[in-house]
Amino acid sequence: MIDPLYSLSGFCVGLLVGMTGVGGGSLMTPLLILLFGINPATAVGTDLLYAAATKTAGSVAHGFARSIEWLVVRRLASGSVPSTVITVIVLSHINQSQAARGLITIILCGALLVTASVLIFRTAIVKIYRDRFPKLDDRQTAMATVIFGAALGVLVTTSSIGAGAIGVCALIILYPELSMAKIVGSDIAHAVPLTLVAGAGHWMIGTVDWQIVGSLLVGSFPGIILGSYFAVRVAEPALRLLLAATLILVSGKLLYDHLDNGSLILTAFTRHTPH
Repeated sequence: MIDPLYSLSGFCVGLLVGMTGVGGGSLMTPLLILLFGINPATAVGTDLLYAAATKTAGSVAHGFARSIEWLVVRRLASGSVPSTVITVIVLSHINQSQAARGLITIILCGALLVTASVLIFRTAIVKIYRDRFPKLDDRQTAMATVIFGAALGVLVTTSSIGAGAIGVCALIILYPELSMAKIVGSDIAHAVPLTLVAGAGHWMIGTVDWQIVGSLLVGSFPGIILGSYFAVRVAEPALRLLLAATLILVSGKLLYDHLDNGSLILTAFTRHTPH
């Protein structure tokens, strides 16, 4: 059954992704948690498979446009896929515990804040790192890419965030010779195996809702198409600032709810503990 509310959410997120290029995880996962009350682990797992489908469509488009640097994709994946598998194994052991909810919520809040910072200060961040470090040789660049891919695997598997704005920013720093089209295309192509492996791992440990995935996809595909059409007709920098402010507010709301729930649990435990 297709739920129209989830489809509408998918359409809205797809519209923003099409206009800004920001990964849907930074929008969809908090939406599932705050608006629909989905368990954080299930929200992350569901969004990962939703992202795998949408990123596949984007990769096909970039593949036809020849805007994917496959060497970069292989380097990223050689770090991200193993770290993703390890992270899924760790999550499977704490899946049903309160610790899992807390860990995912904290990482999610941090990832949202980092994404918002990248949206606002990407140009300054790139300039600082390029000025501070000399140009790396090919071997150093390859090693740095693998290490970043491993870190990205952990971040995306636990929060479903990072494969968009953060990934693009890192590739701009590591590969200044690549065009922006190839950086974006390579980032999207790498997100396919990353989100697919992470999503499959979440499915195996029971943190994926397939009905929600289907409902989101029904709305997101037309949303992305429409958003891409309007991308050149909207003041994109202003939209990015608005999106960054939204991510900061959402992060604050998630953290507040998490701390509030923690206080309630602690209070309940104290009341029931014999003195």
